[in-house]
Amino acid sequence: MDRLKQRNSVGSSTAPTGQSFLSVTVTDPVKMGNGVQAYVSYRVITKTNMPEYQAPEFHVIRRYSDFVWLHERLAEKNKGIFIPPLPEKSAVEKFRFSAEFIELRRRGLDVFLNRIASHPQLRQNEDLKFFLQVNEEAMDRTRSVESTIFGKKPSDFIQIFKDVQTRVSDAVLGKEKPVEESDPEYEKLKHYVFELEDHLSEAQKQAFRLVKRHRELGQSLVDFGKAIKLLGDCEGGSLGKAFSALGSQSEMLSFKLQKEAQDLLLNFEEPLKDYVRTVQSIKATIVDRAQAFRQQCELTETAKLKEINVERLKATRQESKVPEAEAEYRDLKIQSEEATKRLESIIKLMNQEIKRFQEEKTLDLGFVFHEFAKGQAQLANDIAEAWRSLLPKLDDCSQDSEAKATIDSSD
Repeated sequence: MDRLKQRNSVGSSTAPTGQSFLSVTVTDPVKMGNGVQAYVSYRVITKTNMPEYQAPEFHVIRRYSDFVWLHERLAEKNKGIFIPPLPEKSAVEKFRFSAEFIELRRRGLDVFLNRIASHPQLRQNEDLKFFLQVNEEAMDRTRSVESTIFGKKPSDFIQIFKDVQTRVSDAVLGKEKPVEESDPEYEKLKHYVFELEDHLSEAQKQAFRLVKRHRELGQSLVDFGKAIKLLGDCEGGSLGKAFSALGSQSEMLSFKLQKEAQDLLLNFEEPLKDYVRTVQSIKATIVDRAQAFRQQCELTETAKLKEINVERLKATRQESKVPEAEAEYRDLKIQSEEATKRLESIIKLMNQEIKRFQEEKTLDLGFVFHEFAKGQAQLANDIAEAWRSLLPKLDDCSQDSEAKATIDSSD
């Protein structure tokens, strides 16, 4: 995860003159409140030389729901761009304030902001600038006054329910026939994304099992070390010393395995899980594109029908109805053209984004697996060396036992 932050952070406070940089750090998690009202706040430190910002450095306090607000705003206003994912919520309430979960979330939020800060379009977003600069009171006020579904008028609710009922009825009666793009390259992209999600999910699941195995082996070595030390105390002599050394070495190796398990969690399993979430963000963009395509098709078809209606009214000499029909046609034609532009924009951005994603994925996952292999090799060497260092003491015990057995047999 640190690698993701380093690579996704643009420049640094020592960037060359004339080169813009925007670096963000999420730090100092603090639990606030008690009971169901409890939450964790984070300090967000921003350093930049971009003229759009009011100062070269900012410190603000944010909570997870503030990050959710930023994510939703970015997703709403940047159709076609792969919005970086947020770290997941804890599914189990009792783990929500555990040190491990809080640290994982802090690192995930750090990566989230730096991915945005490194993105050529998203780093210019006004909501990002607002999020990074304003104080907590201004942040709370903005979030509270913004319209949500709960702030809609009763008439809005009625319309929502009617729309849902209509869509459900159409689906049940077989009237709904989803319009889908038939572009071969787009189909290839969708297949790649869904297949990538499956493979990444499987890799992440196996990484989780590796972390669990290291932790279990580490705990087993602790228990073994304690037991063998007690056995050494009981035996005494050279055998007792050998057992005591074996127990101490087991406890030392347990510490190494527990540390390696934590490193695997932070720098192997979590990056894989983060990329699973990233692919899910791509899927969300695919949904946006599909909706834009259907809307464009519907508006284009409706505009054609309105045009035909205008011609029909003229042909049947219903001149009094022509102005209203022409106005409806012009309005729909404008909407159709706007829908076409939105779709074209999404397609263009997606093509840019998938190329960018693949380049970043190659760098990130290449680094992750390289560090994983290096860590496992080092751990194997440490374990082998630890056991090897015990062999002289155990050899001495074995030789003493053989000598004693020889004397006993001669007697």
